[in-house]
Formats: sequence, C-alpha cells, structure tokens
Amino acid sequence: MSYRDLCNDLSKLLSVDEEAKSMSIFVAYTISWREKEVSISSYPFEDDIKELFEFVKSRYRLEELKKDPIVRAYRDFYWRIGIDPTKTRPASEALVRRILRGSFPRINLVVDAGNIASAKTMVPIGLYDLDRAVPPFRIALSKGGEIFNPIGGKQEILDKGVPILIDSRGIVMHIYPHRDSVDTMIRDSTKAILIVGAGVAKVPTDLVKKAVERVAQLLEKIGWDWCRYTEVK
Repeated sequence: MSYRDLCNDLSKLLSVDEEAKSMSIFVAYTISWREKEVSISSYPFEDDIKELFEFVKSRYRLEELKKDPIVRAYRDFYWRIGIDPTKTRPASEALVRRILRGSFPRINLVVDAGNIASAKTMVPIGLYDLDRAVPPFRIALSKGGEIFNPIGGKQEILDKGVPILIDSRGIVMHIYPHRDSVDTMIRDSTKAILIVGAGVAKVPTDLVKKAVERVAQLLEKIGWDWCRYTEVK
C-alpha cells in the first residue's frame, strides 16, 4: 500500500478510546510523504521563521504568557495528568518562550516544520515515522507495564492510566501530549510521517486542524505531498 492509499482510509488510521475522550482528549491528523529526493540549496523556512518571530513578539510577553487561554488550557491538562507545567512546560509554550528570548531550534527540516506550526498556533504537534510504526494507531490510557523509550532519556515502565499513542504492535509512540518515543521519531532518512495535533478541553478544534495543516503546507516547500485534508477524532 502506498502512502497516498492511506489517505483513502484516513478516518480508520487512528482512533481515540472512550477513556481518553473522557479526559477531553481529541486529535487532528493527516499524512505527509516525499516520493523522491529534492535538492535544497538553502534553508527553506528562513522567511517562515522570521515571520514567526515577528508574530510571537507582537502577540506575547514572557511574563504574561501563562495567562493566554490556549497556554492555560494545556497547563490545566498537565495538572490533570499529574505534571507540573511550571517545571515541564507544554512543548508549544516552551517554543514560544525560546522565541521571546531570541532563539529557535533547528533540528531537521521535518521537525522544524512541526515546531514552526506549533509555535504559531500554540498546539503541541507530534510527528511519527510511518516506516517505523504499524497502523492503525490508537490513543488510550495505559494498562500499566508498557515500555516507553523516550527521546533523550532512559527506558521507562509506565504506570496505569497514562494517556498514550500506540501502534498496532503496542509500541508506545507518544505520551500525550508532551513526550515522543525514539522508536518512531523523525530521522533524516524519514520519508513519510503521521502528523498529529494534540487537542484538549478549551482548545478550538479548528486551531488544532490549522496546526496540522500548517505542517503539511510547510513540507510542500521541500517537495513533500500530503492527503490534502485533516481528520479529527
């Protein structure tokens, strides 16, 4: 099956269990892929990052950031799942804080596209290598005992009741909505991805969809294609 074929069954690609829905978890998602190597002579997102800096600095102040309603929504969710957001900040908020301090991470083009879209919308975005994950995918609460291999950290055994994204093999791809696994992370060799926007209570669905679509649109600049629509669950 080609990546484009997956678009035809996009609605069946990912589901959210009722227990996760009861925590006001919802997602928007799509697929993006590259069919051939594209020669890139200069960094393609320079103008996008410049525009992002102007947008963020005109809209936010560091000392007032926690009062933003979208920031507040994700912080409230963190408290609900037992994470102190003043110590472990939502990824989107952390990106905006970096911009307000004058920096922006450049990791690789795919991850950078995700970070640009996340900082613009304040929506956490997950990117997963489709050649390292086996669909269909599911957001569920952990049963306890699952193994999680975080990027940049040691292997963990999960407690019961942790919201996670898993593939059909049971591989934990993500702890919702803030930590990704090394097993399905983006690499320079990645050629197809699942893009997931993480929604929680009081975050508009359209904003989460916009974040996902922005990633796909940025990747078009480097020759990637995508489904041209976004599913919400």
